[in-house]
Amino acid sequence: MREIKFPQSESKRKLLDAAEQLFADRGFDAVSVRDITQAAKANVAAVNYHFGSRDGLISLVVMRYITPVNEERIARLDVLEKKFPGKVVPLEEVIDALVRPLAGIVRKSELSERLFCKLMGRIFSMQGEGFPEALEEQIRALSDRFTKAFARALPGVGEEELIWRIHFLVGSMIHMLLNQEMLVRLTNGACGNPSMEAVLSRFIRFAAAGLREGTAAAQEPAVARGPQATFDF
Repeated sequence: MREIKFPQSESKRKLLDAAEQLFADRGFDAVSVRDITQAAKANVAAVNYHFGSRDGLISLVVMRYITPVNEERIARLDVLEKKFPGKVVPLEEVIDALVRPLAGIVRKSELSERLFCKLMGRIFSMQGEGFPEALEEQIRALSDRFTKAFARALPGVGEEELIWRIHFLVGSMIHMLLNQEMLVRLTNGACGNPSMEAVLSRFIRFAAAGLREGTAAAQEPAVARGPQATFDF
């Protein structure tokens, strides 16, 4: 994986921080260069000077957040495969390795949990449009590793069906990240105010049930599986 260098100067850092806040809150398409420079109290030419273009700034924002998430995902899967040598890694633990890094990275981010979730949801929903080459390499490697892990955990699911189930899994993850505020409004707060850890734990159980649907394992009595069983909510 390529080394990613982030700006160290104060002016660059202010522009990057302002862009992250605005992109998270409004979306990439709705934020102009002028919006960013006004928020950072910088000259309108500063984005082109420091990042080459608005697209260059977007690429850096994307890499700054996705790279550590993807690196931790692969690291967690490596640990699991060493923990279960020659055996199948339990499905819940594979899903956990895919989504749990979000909770770890949000604690290291300067964004609030709300804005972090929205920014990650927007990045994931970009579907590769405008992704830097280095990020596409990461995603290809990540997709290959996790697809193989899911296939081993779900031996009764054919390749085409598995691809669609993973597609639905990713789509529901994006929806979960982007629409928590809407859920609060639509339910008048009945959904509660759970932490990201609790939301991810719920998501893992939900996703595992969907991925298993129609398999022999889905007919077995429910038992606590994987790390999500340790969270109370």
